[in-house]
Amino acid sequence: MSLGVTKIRKGHQATERLDELATEEPMEIRVLTYQDGQWSKHQVAVAMRTPGHDFELSAGFLLSEGVVKNRRDIMKISYCTDPGEVQQYNIVNVYLAENVQFDEERLSRHVYTTSSCGICGKGALDQVRTLCDTIVTARVKISDLLITSLPSKMRPSQSIFSRTGGLHASALFDLAGNLLVLREDVGRHNALDKLIGSLLLSGRLPASESILLLSGRAGFELIQKAAIAGIPIVCSVGGPTNLAVDLAREYGITLVGFLRQDGFNLYSAGERISVSQDAREVD
Repeated sequence: MSLGVTKIRKGHQATERLDELATEEPMEIRVLTYQDGQWSKHQVAVAMRTPGHDFELSAGFLLSEGVVKNRRDIMKISYCTDPGEVQQYNIVNVYLAENVQFDEERLSRHVYTTSSCGICGKGALDQVRTLCDTIVTARVKISDLLITSLPSKMRPSQSIFSRTGGLHASALFDLAGNLLVLREDVGRHNALDKLIGSLLLSGRLPASESILLLSGRAGFELIQKAAIAGIPIVCSVGGPTNLAVDLAREYGITLVGFLRQDGFNLYSAGERISVSQDAREVD
C-alpha cells in the first residue's frame, strides 16, 4: 500500500512523497480432522504475515510443528468459506488425511507469532529432536566462489523488498547456484515456512541437494526448519545465534554467516565447501 510521508534529508528541504509500505495482516491457521462422520476444527496459530502464498505458509508451519510429515498427510488446503466469517481470506483451513493422528494437547502451544521475532520460547535442543530425528548427511560439495555469488542472484528476485525495503527473504538454490524458489514476508520465519511449504506441497522434500540463503540473521528456529526439510547448507547475510550454531553442528548442517561478495564465516560442517586457492584469511 502507498502512504504519504515526509522525506527529510540533511542539506535539503523537507518534501512530501508517497512511500510504498510492506503489507502485514494476521492469518489464522486451522487444522480440520475427520471424526465420527464430521470435520472437527482446531485453531493452531495466528501469524502476522504478508499476504500471498498463504497455503504454503500454512503447510510449512505445520511441517515445522510436527503436525504433518509429508504431502500425503494433507488432504486439501482452502480459505475459510464459513458463513458469517468476515476475514475469510485471512483464515486458512488445512484438512488432514484421515490416517493422520492429531493430538491437540501434544502441540507445544497454541501460537501467536509476531513478524519481528517469530515463534518464541522453544529454546531447547531436546524439543527439536521430537520433530526431527534425522541427521542431515547429504554428501554434497560446492565452492566458496559459488556461495559468495548467491546474494547477488537473490536480490533481483526480491520484488516486494525492492519496492518497500521492509521484507525478509528465503531463497533456495541448486548446487550449481541456480535459483529454485524464493519467498518474501514481513516475518523471516514466515518467509522460510512459505518456501518449505512450497517444497512440501510439490513433493520435493527432503531438499538434500540444495542451498538455503536467508536475507537476515540465522536464528535457532530457522536452522530447525532447514533440518526438518533436509537442507544441507544454510547461508545467511547476517550472523547466527549460539543456539543456531549448536543445532547446525548437531544435525550436520553446513552453516555460513555474514555472507558478503568477498567472503563469509563458516560455523559448521565445512567439509561440504571447497576453498579456492586465492582465498585468504582475513582478521
